[in-house]
Amino acid sequence: MASNNKKNANKKIEIIEENLKIAEVKEVEEKLIEENKEPQKTINKQIDKRSDITNKDKPIENKQPQKREKINIEEEQKALIEKKENSKKKRTYIAINIFLMLVIILLFSTVFAIMNINNTNIVKGVKIKNIDISNLSVEEAKNKITEAINIELIPEIKLKYEEYETTIKPKNFEYNYKIDFAIEEAKSIGRKGNVLENNYELLLVAFWGKDIDINAEYNEELLNSAVDSIASSVPGVVVNPSYYIENNELIINRGTPGIKVEKEKLKENILNLIKNRNASDILLNNKISEELNIPIQQVNPEEIDIDKIYSEIHKEPQDAYFIKEPFKIVSESDGIDLQNSLEEVRNIIKNENKDEYKFALTITKPQKTVKDLGAEAFPYTISKFSTRYDASNIDRSKNLKISADKINGTVLMPGETFSFNKVVGKRTIEEGYRNAKIYANGGVVDGLAGGICQISSTLYNAVLIANLKIEERRNHAFKTSYVAAGRDATVVYGTIDFKFTNSRSYPIKIAATVENGVAEFSINGIQEEVEYEVKILPSVTQTIPYTTEEIIDPTLAPGTRITTQKGSSGCKVTTYKETRLNGAVVSKEILSNDTYRPLKAIVRVGP
Repeated sequence: MASNNKKNANKKIEIIEENLKIAEVKEVEEKLIEENKEPQKTINKQIDKRSDITNKDKPIENKQPQKREKINIEEEQKALIEKKENSKKKRTYIAINIFLMLVIILLFSTVFAIMNINNTNIVKGVKIKNIDISNLSVEEAKNKITEAINIELIPEIKLKYEEYETTIKPKNFEYNYKIDFAIEEAKSIGRKGNVLENNYELLLVAFWGKDIDINAEYNEELLNSAVDSIASSVPGVVVNPSYYIENNELIINRGTPGIKVEKEKLKENILNLIKNRNASDILLNNKISEELNIPIQQVNPEEIDIDKIYSEIHKEPQDAYFIKEPFKIVSESDGIDLQNSLEEVRNIIKNENKDEYKFALTITKPQKTVKDLGAEAFPYTISKFSTRYDASNIDRSKNLKISADKINGTVLMPGETFSFNKVVGKRTIEEGYRNAKIYANGGVVDGLAGGICQISSTLYNAVLIANLKIEERRNHAFKTSYVAAGRDATVVYGTIDFKFTNSRSYPIKIAATVENGVAEFSINGIQEEVEYEVKILPSVTQTIPYTTEEIIDPTLAPGTRITTQKGSSGCKVTTYKETRLNGAVVSKEILSNDTYRPLKAIVRVGP
């Protein structure tokens, strides 16, 4: 029993010693590989030596298996060494190749940089909007792009919907390209980094190219206005509810179904069509226009919003008033309200399916109008002008006073236009007008409301001196007796009017008087920071002599001559308006060029 235990112990010791020897062999092998030495001979000696020691006391039958184990270990070690050597060689090869490549790239970059260092042109491969500008100077590139862009902006766009057609051009909404920005970007390619970065970019662009986009700009307000016009002009457009006030009635229209132009989509399509144009294609196909369908959708009208309508029309009467600091005049306004209750109106619209609804209104007049504002609201006399008339001519004097009274007290807000015919109205017997002398049929005859042209002419001169804007004025056929040629203004109801606009910063009030043989107008308001002195200077450039017509009158004694119409020469006149400030002439302009016909003399002659 003791003998067996001893044998087992010895066997275990032998195995441990063998494992230790193998570990020592591996350690030596790794050390030799690191020193780049050939290990095989030393390893074999060590293995033989250790094997002799190990097998010294072993039975003969154990020697053969150990020899085979030794051979396997040698093959494994040899394969491992070869693998590590190959790996090292591969790494060395890769490192050398990388190094050589970096040297070549550096050398090439240096040469490439030297070649391009003095190149101020745009580099090869660069395009703007697909237009090649390689190797061009900045000026050449700009000219080339500008020429192409101008071609692209020539064709008009035909917008169509069924039978409706209209056109729009890029210039209509100031469409253009920001060429300078694109040229600047093209110029910077290969110039904005270090040498390696620039060369890398230059190589990429040379091999693969670079197309620079170019941004466009346009007047959005003009484009929107054009699209709005189209949207309201296409046939069959939807009609939404609308209303108006007439003869103290509120009239509401329901509206009708129809089409609606998709405005945003239309704008987008117009812009894309222009953006995608190609100058070469336009020239090749001789394109002068392109077609584009107007995008539309079928829609129903909006519902009638009576609450919104009521909020817009309803108001309390407002008296006219003025504020001194800062000066402001507020005109009067009528009060407006529905005679029916709002609830009744809602129910009528809801229950009665009609195309048009009418609702009676209550109109309340204000107690004080702008005409009622006193002199305190218009403290400064801007201008004044008067003419004389024959007060003994009762009928003519009556006509002057009626027309002047209708104008007296008229207030014009800044920008508001005065119409003589609108303010004075139709000249009728019912209005009190009488017959008096007028120019007609080449002579002087009696006519209803004769003389009121003296009122329009007197007002015209007051307006000129006030430096207000003349909108419409015409001279008489013949010279007048109350103002010099070039300073008159004739009026005929329904055909010839005298109009002017309050071109000052504040409201003005017109005062008129006709009494004691003098017709006078004054224009009053607020003094402005700069007030100009105005001189009206007519200049006769040609005189046209009159002729005399003799009429045989058998009722007269032989040799008797009676003048029934005095003759007067005609003339051509250029009238100037001279504007002065502190006595110095600021401007001088032609106000009018007028021609007055000669008035023939008529003489009755006895046989």
